[in-house]
Amino acid sequence: MTHPESHLTLSRIFRVCCLLLALLAGVSVLSLVAGTAPIAITVVFKGILANLGFPGLSDSLTAEERTILFSIRLPRIVLAGLVGAALSCAGVVFQALLRNPLADPFVLGVSGGAAVGAIVAIIVGLGAIPLGISGMAFAGGFLAMLLVWGLAGAVGGRRTDRTLLAGIVVNAFFSAFIMFLVSVASGEELQSVIFWLMGDLAMAGRDDVLLAALFLVVGFVVMVVHARDLNILLTGEEAALQLGVSVKRSRMLLLVSASLVTGSAVSVSGIIGFVGLMVPHMVRMLFGSDHRLLLPASLLFGAAFLMAADTIARVVLSPAELPVGVVTALCGAPYFAYLMKRSA
Repeated sequence: MTHPESHLTLSRIFRVCCLLLALLAGVSVLSLVAGTAPIAITVVFKGILANLGFPGLSDSLTAEERTILFSIRLPRIVLAGLVGAALSCAGVVFQALLRNPLADPFVLGVSGGAAVGAIVAIIVGLGAIPLGISGMAFAGGFLAMLLVWGLAGAVGGRRTDRTLLAGIVVNAFFSAFIMFLVSVASGEELQSVIFWLMGDLAMAGRDDVLLAALFLVVGFVVMVVHARDLNILLTGEEAALQLGVSVKRSRMLLLVSASLVTGSAVSVSGIIGFVGLMVPHMVRMLFGSDHRLLLPASLLFGAAFLMAADTIARVVLSPAELPVGVVTALCGAPYFAYLMKRSA
């Protein structure tokens, strides 16, 4: 991974974010009108503007179309954006802290650890407790990251290749534990567990969206505040200490925030792989590696990416639906192989 660009202005950050906001808005509109029951975009806009009180416009949406748009598709689109943004920002942080371009929440086992926490919460009946599933998902994701960090330090001094191998080992362990939980679950519990494994957005409700948004905001603020520290940490720990960075404190805060947003994403969507791997690389190639820009750009591009992936999952086999995790895996696995070949 290269050192971040030293010249970055607020105007460039603003221009890039405006460009990506426009992309996000376009993908949102396409996702809103596409589906098993397609709705004309003009009808959608007229209905929205009429409900906002614009004069001279009549709402031509039927009751069924209104339900589809505002009760089914819109919450799902918002959730896809939140999950995509969360996984992308977590990927940025993990790649910077580990100084490894192949690091992401899925590959490192953080998503698997979060899924184990969520599944355990479901099986033991914590789903009815506020923050029960999300809290357990965060704990599982953070435990996975601590295991990766500790195992890498024990066997190789936390070299980047050792860290990635440690992540693969931890991921395999949590995958095996998930299979064990599947074998002991039954009835409604088993159905809920399968939901987590597939990586799907169809069953999330309004409370899920609000909770994911809250955790994303908190985690993202911590990441942005430490964006300069991330830039400096890429040069190495000794250089960071000489430049006045509290390495241990910054690393722990960033690991906690990345685990928090990963856990919240997994708790509402299940395991959706490779988003945190692909999006930071795409954004880095387009706009550079300065984390002051990379973090907000990855947040917006990641939201648009997962919205687009979920739209494809909804329409490619219409009227049936694919889990969005299938679409991201089909894109991410070849991309992972490409990155491995390029970094060899």
